[in-house]
Amino acid sequence: MNNFLFTSIALLLFAQACKTDHHELYIVNTTEEYRAQVAENPDMQLVDLEKHIEGILLDIRYATEDNFTGEVIYTEPKAFLRRPVADALKRVQDSLAHYGLGLLVYDAYRPYAATVKFFEVYPDPDFVADPRYGSRHNRGCAVDVTLIDLATGLEIPMPTDYDEFTERAHPEYMNFPEEVIANRSFLFEVMAHHGFTHYPTEWWHFDYNGWEAFPLMDLSFEELINSF
Repeated sequence: MNNFLFTSIALLLFAQACKTDHHELYIVNTTEEYRAQVAENPDMQLVDLEKHIEGILLDIRYATEDNFTGEVIYTEPKAFLRRPVADALKRVQDSLAHYGLGLLVYDAYRPYAATVKFFEVYPDPDFVADPRYGSRHNRGCAVDVTLIDLATGLEIPMPTDYDEFTERAHPEYMNFPEEVIANRSFLFEVMAHHGFTHYPTEWWHFDYNGWEAFPLMDLSFEELINSF
């Protein structure tokens, strides 16, 4: 076991023994605790993707009313990931550039409170994380993405729009034109090559391998920005 993983798991086990919420989950919800974890292990830091990855584009619909809740959930249209996850996504972006493509990010780190809200609105664990367990988004280790054509800045054809909660969003659903299936497969391949696994019911959702080593968090974007 490498030192990073050993230290991360040790921190998580210690914290779980010390602090729980009403679902018996350990959730980091103070900037002091977050700063202490980053001081112990810099890989715990949630980094701003726009600053970390040149040319990355965002479409953070949860910062608008244009999402399945119909409400503004995030106060800022930002995207954050843990440092090693952001580094891996940067490698994805660099690889895509050779094909004239780039990433468009719909969502990344998600405060735990947002997960609670989402499940209240749409309590289907096939598409929305159950707050009893938390989300990998809450750990800063999941990202929702699609591909864009760098020449036009437009999204390339994919199976569905973001957050379409139907069987058409499943990665194994095949009743699409060949171009759409090929685009989806290419996205899966390049993400997998850099350490991501696609979610079984959402073609846009990818989890970074090793997400278990990172704790759930419930810090707002403003708290993250002002932490350092």
